[in-house]
Amino acid sequence: MNAQLPAIAMAERLADQAAALTADKIPAEVRARAEELLIDVVGLCVAARDTDYVKAVIAGVDAGGPCTAIGHQQTFSAEAAALINGTATHGEDFDDTFEGGPVHSSTVIGPAVLAAAERFGCAGPDVLAGFVVGVETLCRLSMVIPKAIHKSGFHPTAVLGAMGATLAVARTMKLNRQQTVDALGIAGSMASGIIEYLAEGAWTKRLHAGWSAQVGIQAARLGQQGFLGPRTVFEGTHGLYYAFARSAAGDYDVLTRDFGKDWYLSRITFKPYATGTMNQPYADCALRLAKKGFAAEDVVDILCETAEGYVHRLWDPLPSKHRPANEYAAKFSAPFNIAVAFITGGAGLAAFTEKTVRDERILALASKVKYVVDPNNPYPKAYTGHVRMTLKDGRVFEERQPHIRGGAQEPLSRAEIEEKCRLNALFGGWSEVQIAAFLKSVPTLLAGKVDLSSLRS
Repeated sequence: MNAQLPAIAMAERLADQAAALTADKIPAEVRARAEELLIDVVGLCVAARDTDYVKAVIAGVDAGGPCTAIGHQQTFSAEAAALINGTATHGEDFDDTFEGGPVHSSTVIGPAVLAAAERFGCAGPDVLAGFVVGVETLCRLSMVIPKAIHKSGFHPTAVLGAMGATLAVARTMKLNRQQTVDALGIAGSMASGIIEYLAEGAWTKRLHAGWSAQVGIQAARLGQQGFLGPRTVFEGTHGLYYAFARSAAGDYDVLTRDFGKDWYLSRITFKPYATGTMNQPYADCALRLAKKGFAAEDVVDILCETAEGYVHRLWDPLPSKHRPANEYAAKFSAPFNIAVAFITGGAGLAAFTEKTVRDERILALASKVKYVVDPNNPYPKAYTGHVRMTLKDGRVFEERQPHIRGGAQEPLSRAEIEEKCRLNALFGGWSEVQIAAFLKSVPTLLAGKVDLSSLRS
């Protein structure tokens, strides 16, 4: 062994950590959180099932196989089902988010482990353990060098999601240590995801979660067969973080520190709005301002304080954020989110359509939005919002949101998460009967052999 290489690599530590976690060691509150995350995944898959981008993914893969694409009668290979479900879950940017990274977790891990369970007949308790391991590890991976992957032009969910999904599937399939380490090493060469979708609202971000879920299955299968991957895939001189964060120096201890005691997944945010994570607090501010009794036409100027890390995603170039290219680009425009929330009274699925993005009244208000960087903004430790509106008569109204609603500071209840699922599934065409049956089945979904056949409609 090269003397410069670690005696025990991070991939080996993660493999040992994953193998040691069994369903009976998962606390009740963590099991409940896993159920809530899966509830969110199913609702989002159904909501997006008839969209153009999901139809394109389905048309781009071969049908046939044992695995479920949620909301569709056709069945697929494990890899294709993971790709379809991951893309659908992440497609409307309504999925969960972990603030520290930021990363979206269940949108990657859920589709990966469910497809693996159907393809390989994995036991429910192993699927649960794999899901929890994957989500928890993905959150922790985002904390090794926070912000750096995004700043380098990559999507953390895409890059780190491939690794979290691989570990999750390896645990679900009960791979041994060497197989798991090889799988992680392989996944490092499959990880990808640039953020150039921001330029014109291209669909590639939607694909990132599905691709990472598919990587998890493919890498685990190759590792299972003895295909060798680099042991130092994470911390190596030419490893994952060096490649995507431009530095191999990070807090790798965060991956194992208090694992099984301090649950990062307990701090995951369930989004209340169908838009980018960082826009959520701005939408809350705009909605409160809309209740002050003045109209959009009364506003002459809107100024928002923001974090430096938000600028290249939500604010620049400002002219294109004032008039987004399409409904998807609108989800990554803070000016549009503020305007559409103020004028329509919401920021759900119906707020981001070709109709709203061409609404001149909404665009007129969006064009009045400017920003200033607050050097003391706590991002990424907290996601904040600030909107100050100045009216023609000189009055000034201002709102601040110190945290993202639906997160650790202001969590959604189980009832609210189930209601979100219900509304999403109704939007996608499920009946109240189907939705009630699914929600009733959740506590036993991973108790024995995983059967998702009831979700194929």
